[in-house]
Amino acid sequence: MHTSLNPIDSGAGLGLRLPHLAEVMATRPRVPFFEVHPESFLANPHATELLVQIAEHYPISVHTVGVSVGSASGVDHTHLRRVKRFVDRINPVLLSGHLAWSTHAGAYLNDLLPLPYTEESLTLLTRHIREVQDVFGRPYLLENPSSYVGYTDSTMHEPEFLTELVARTGCLLLCDVSNIHLSAHNMGFDAHAYLRALPWSSVGELHLGGFEVESDDATPGGTVLVDTHGTVVDESSWALYEYAVERLGSQPTLIERDNDLPGLDALIAEAHRARHHAGVGTRAAEHAGLPKAFDVITR
Repeated sequence: MHTSLNPIDSGAGLGLRLPHLAEVMATRPRVPFFEVHPESFLANPHATELLVQIAEHYPISVHTVGVSVGSASGVDHTHLRRVKRFVDRINPVLLSGHLAWSTHAGAYLNDLLPLPYTEESLTLLTRHIREVQDVFGRPYLLENPSSYVGYTDSTMHEPEFLTELVARTGCLLLCDVSNIHLSAHNMGFDAHAYLRALPWSSVGELHLGGFEVESDDATPGGTVLVDTHGTVVDESSWALYEYAVERLGSQPTLIERDNDLPGLDALIAEAHRARHHAGVGTRAAEHAGLPKAFDVITR
């Protein structure tokens, strides 16, 4: 496993989706880094060639959606090898995936499904994350999920579970701030307390994305937040992001947008807004005398 420290610009990058590839290559916008889903490129050699050219000019982060580290049947090593070949071509600065499962008996599901937070799940995930890191030869950043239901047999809270995974595997964390806000609303916990409970020095990236508000049929008059990545970042997520930067330090931040894609200029404007809110959080930390978290990533 690589052990050198590589600084990455702590500004806000963008999720790079296929419709914007040619424009990015042609216009070279001022964006500190881009993040891609490898599964969008594995069967698209033309898009991959464009991305290889883009990677000559920008740091690239790779965010997997099909490496199901939570599957009881184990990690799909055929898929893992395909992603490994892609990663070797792109040489990303960050490699990440989800605390979830999405495959069963050889079938890929179009959802990132939750796990119970138990010792049994810890043992399973520890084995699978170690396998993934061994294949890629670099740390894997694990993203906290967007939650709608919980398991009655869970024996620990999510931050405690993530902290233990970091200790057992040496993985890093991708802190999705919008997911924390969404899950706190849906599950009834304190988002600020959640952030305070994370192992600060193991957070290597922050995510922000949009959600939709829907009626909650189980609670008359109640609402549920649904993680769609189809709208601009909500004001409540921006406020929580400021607090995250205050507690965790200035980290590489990604604006995620997967559905109802606007023009590239609109996404860049939202990334600039993230830099403003990060500055607010940084000044709050300095005023409070909080220690600065690291802003370099171990590869």
